[in-house]
Amino acid sequence: MVRALAFVVALTAVACPGPGPRTTTPGGKPSGGSGSGSGGRVGGGAGSGAVKPPAGPDGGVALDMRCLTTGCVYHGGLMAGAYYTCLSSGAGSCFHFGGRCAPTDGCMYDAAARQYRRCDAPVEGQCARYGGPCEPASGCAWNPADGLHHTCEAWSKGACTRWGAPCAP
Repeated sequence: MVRALAFVVALTAVACPGPGPRTTTPGGKPSGGSGSGSGGRVGGGAGSGAVKPPAGPDGGVALDMRCLTTGCVYHGGLMAGAYYTCLSSGAGSCFHFGGRCAPTDGCMYDAAARQYRRCDAPVEGQCARYGGPCEPASGCAWNPADGLHHTCEAWSKGACTRWGAPCAP
């Protein structure tokens, strides 16, 4: 388990170089470096009608190198009713799970009570001791009826009483 978590952290560090745009020069090198381009041009016209990518501050192409943030989502099925890092999601479901986690707002789904409750003692994706009812800060909640995440349009004591559209967990 520790190795898997270390792998996910290492993979994220390599795949996510940092926030903000990164700019490359027309020669393909990062801005600020020296270099020269070579190679002949093919064709010749006065314009192609192609859409140009956004220009960076030095005239190069601005590439958005930010990584998406991962969520911490409840999995009520085969994975023992615990919370896991979601690496890819959409349409109310997580497609790729990482290591176990606890939501930053401390609001976790209690399957026995069928409601969301504040977790006073999170332990590896599960709650060892629950407190009072709560509502997830993200507004995206797990619906036990279909096993998908939905927006909740009405809450009562940590339980959703009116489900909305599926949401990305």
